[in-house]
Amino acid sequence: MIQEPTGPDPEGTEPEATRRDADVAESSRANRGWWDRNADEYQVEHGTFLGDDRFVWGPEGLDEVEAELLGAPEDLKGRDVLEIGAGAAQCSRWLAAQGARPVALDLSHRQLQHSLRIGGSFPLVCADAGALPFADASFDLACSAYGALPFVADPRLVLREVRRVLRPGGRFVFSVTHPIRWAFPDEPGPEGLSVAASYFDRTPYVEQDENGHAVYVEHHRTIGDRVRDIATSGFRLVDLVEPEWPAWNTAEWGGWSPLRGALIPGTAIFVCERD
Repeated sequence: MIQEPTGPDPEGTEPEATRRDADVAESSRANRGWWDRNADEYQVEHGTFLGDDRFVWGPEGLDEVEAELLGAPEDLKGRDVLEIGAGAAQCSRWLAAQGARPVALDLSHRQLQHSLRIGGSFPLVCADAGALPFADASFDLACSAYGALPFVADPRLVLREVRRVLRPGGRFVFSVTHPIRWAFPDEPGPEGLSVAASYFDRTPYVEQDENGHAVYVEHHRTIGDRVRDIATSGFRLVDLVEPEWPAWNTAEWGGWSPLRGALIPGTAIFVCERD
C-alpha cells in the first residue's frame, strides 16, 4: 500500500484504519479529498526524488529514460500522450521535453496546482479516470505511475476508458504497488518482512472519520486479477516489469526501503497494447 501517515482529518480527529468495502463513488470522493489535503506535504516530502521533469515509475527509482516502456525517447516526438494520476505532472514534463504532446490528468485539483507552480505548456485536466473527458481515439499512448489504479473500486472502468481514448495500436503502461505487498505489514524495517495477512483478501484498506465516512481508500488486486482486468478490458498484456531495488537508492518511501526491496518486489508495471 502507498498510503503514508498523515495528520488529522477535516474534523480534527485521527482517522480510523480498517478493512471494509468501499464502492466506486465513496472511493473517488475520499481519495479526491485526501490528495487535495495532502498534496502539499507529498510534494515537499517526495519532490526532490521525483524531480520536476523526471519520469520515475516507482519508489525503486526506475526511470523511463532507461526502461523505455513507452518506446524509445526519439519515437515519442509528435505523439499524443495521456498521463493519468499525474500529480504535479513530472512525467508529462519529461514527455514534453522529448517532443511529445502530453495531457496531464488528475483527480486532485491541488496536485495540479503544483504542476502550475512548476510550470509547463501542456494541458492540465482535473477529472476522474473512470470517466475521461476526451473523444474516442484521441491519444497514441497513455501512462500512469502509481496514479488512479490503486485507488479505484473497479479498475476495469479506468482500463476501458483508456482503451476508448487510445488509437488502434496504442500502448498503456501503468505501475501499482506490487500485489504481494498486501500480505505484509506496510513497514520499511524488519517488521515488514513477515506475512501478516492473506494475499487473497481483496477487502479494501480504508481510513474513515468518526462518522464512518471514508477519507482514504486503497484497493487490492492480485496479479491474476490485474491480468484478467487487462484482458477483459480489451488490452493485450505484452510485459510485466518488477523493478529490482538498485544499489544507489538508499532512500525510504513509506513502506519501501532498501531492506525490503532486496527481498520482495514493491512495484509492478503492466505494459498493455490496444489491438
